[in-house]
Amino acid sequence: MSTDDLEQYEAEIEHQLFQEYRDVAPTYRYVVETERRFYLANSVDQTVHDAGGRTRVELELRDAWVWDMYRETRMRFVPSVRVVTFKDVNIEELPRPDLSL
Repeated sequence: MSTDDLEQYEAEIEHQLFQEYRDVAPTYRYVVETERRFYLANSVDQTVHDAGGRTRVELELRDAWVWDMYRETRMRFVPSVRVVTFKDVNIEELPRPDLSL
């Protein structure tokens, strides 16, 4: 596989992710990003543990959409996810559409 082929493949994967994200994002409350995965979830519980100067973050996500670039089935819906990481985690609450008329 040439460098151009690889770049084209990566661009196609990113485009597929964007399309699916755009379609499903309005049904979720939170966006969660880790080094390895990207999540949309309706519930996020975070616990931070600091032991011996090393910080570990545990997340419990409910009703989640998961994108994992290292799995063959990159995108999937799951009822719950437990994430444990020593790396950075970004959690954002998505804006809710104004439903008042």
